[in-house]
Amino acid sequence: MTLFLQASLLIWVLVTLLWLWSILIKNVSIVDIFWGIGFVAVNAFYLFSSGELNTRKTVILVLVTVWGLRLAIYLAIRNIGKGEDFRYREFRRKYGAERYWWVSYFQTFLLQGALIMIVSLPLLGISMGPRSGNLNLLDYFGILIWVIGFTFEAGGDFQLSRFKGDPNNKGKVLDSGFWKYTRHPNYFGDTAVWWAYALFSIAAGSYWQIIGSVVMTLLIIKVSGVALLEKTLNESKPQYREYIQRTSSFFPWFPKK
Repeated sequence: MTLFLQASLLIWVLVTLLWLWSILIKNVSIVDIFWGIGFVAVNAFYLFSSGELNTRKTVILVLVTVWGLRLAIYLAIRNIGKGEDFRYREFRRKYGAERYWWVSYFQTFLLQGALIMIVSLPLLGISMGPRSGNLNLLDYFGILIWVIGFTFEAGGDFQLSRFKGDPNNKGKVLDSGFWKYTRHPNYFGDTAVWWAYALFSIAAGSYWQIIGSVVMTLLIIKVSGVALLEKTLNESKPQYREYIQRTSSFFPWFPKK
């Protein structure tokens, strides 16, 4: 609990500094870039505060850092120089520019900080687990799941970025590559990555902490990921309905004829 509270203080300081920066540049979208970085920071704090690094901790340090920095760099390339995201512009319009600067602190920055702490619980479990740091069968299975998830997430993001970068694809639906087998390869991959961390936590002897992976899955499927995007695309792209009929919604599978 002490380590968790110390990490929470670290994230509070970081999101507060980020919020102050967002006021200066009048752009709340920078909070999206921090999402992956926040987990890298929390994980590093847990690992280096929990004692000597062992094999499992070293592996998780590499995996979380690669995952978090890849996501942050991708979002930075996608967002920087393109203005504030439409979601935050709508909030700014709704609350008024004169008071959104402080509303955003609670609605966006503190909320994201709290979610980082909850979702990262498996990382705490790995650092504080009572079992030996030597890898066991569950760890190796976790590595396999992580590789599959990271491949789908990073590969899906790359294919989508390349697809959107071609003006000839405007108004079209991406249905090739990973997107041929699931409508949301990046979200599926992200979920798989976090269940890989849950397996590492169990392998370390920490069980209840996998609630973080459960929360991440619910966020992706029910709240800010799949459900929200499906609604938006259904309204903006009529072709998407046909894509839905032949393509698995989440778990990769062969398309229907």
